[in-house]
Amino acid sequence: MLLASITIFFSIALLVWSADKFVGGAASLARNFGMSPLLIGLTVVSLGTSAPEILVSITAALVGASGIAIGNAVGSNIANIGLVLGVTALISPLPIKSALARKELPILALVTVGAGLLLVDLNLDWLDAALLLGGLCATLYLFATYHPESADRELLKEEEEELPHLKTGMAIFWFLAGLALLVISSKALVWAATDIAQLLGVSDLIIGLTIIAIGTSLPELAASIASVLKGHHDIALGNVIGSNIFNLLAVMSIPAAIAPYSFSPDVLWRDYGVMTMLTALLIAFCYFGILRRRSINISRTLGSVFVILYAAYLALLFVQS
Repeated sequence: MLLASITIFFSIALLVWSADKFVGGAASLARNFGMSPLLIGLTVVSLGTSAPEILVSITAALVGASGIAIGNAVGSNIANIGLVLGVTALISPLPIKSALARKELPILALVTVGAGLLLVDLNLDWLDAALLLGGLCATLYLFATYHPESADRELLKEEEEELPHLKTGMAIFWFLAGLALLVISSKALVWAATDIAQLLGVSDLIIGLTIIAIGTSLPELAASIASVLKGHHDIALGNVIGSNIFNLLAVMSIPAAIAPYSFSPDVLWRDYGVMTMLTALLIAFCYFGILRRRSINISRTLGSVFVILYAAYLALLFVQS
């Protein structure tokens, strides 16, 4: 138990650090091969923040821990809104621009509903994985062909420029080293989490929804807090929304493409239901302000609501486990 607990702590730390190095290497390679800063910010950086969740879910699928795979995807989305967005809004209210409502929020709503329909049969198979991965490709294409307003373009450029500028040799090294460390830390994390679940007599789903989901959401939390402290509020909000989109399309689908898996009804009605409720609350608040033609913020009050709802959800999991 002690060894597994220590392993979880160090695995999460290594996972976060290696993800940062992996994204830095990938972004530098993309820049060195002529990809625009805008495209790097919209694709490489956004997808890269979901790298820990993707690697952990793939590892879980390979060892048959399907509860960790889907729990990680759904739990990370719940943590991103309830914990990451809530805590970030408590630090500094987040203004919502109409451009966000025209692009990211409709995609998030469509992906949330579409993925939910695929989960109704309590099974994710190769066809479901193909549909989700098709949605991922379509989303990446929309992001790649997106032409933001000048202010959004400047923010995305600033986000990309904060990444290290590495020469090709070092970029390849950190890309490969970061990926290797991601794989190693993911394997260690899944082993330790599964071991603790067995010792405590709880399902690997609960471990995936709590410890692993929170741990793999740390990059989003760190990035969002750093963004608002620097005054880049749009980056903070876009980071959370983009991560949630990629979690549903990539983190949930790739394990199913490797090994189709079934899950308990609780995943659909409790966990996916809570995730959908938080997502709907966020989207409804944004569009309500836009329809009233007034500038709106994700205020500290709404941030408090998100944090309280997340705490209540964790309490529910604790009671039911």
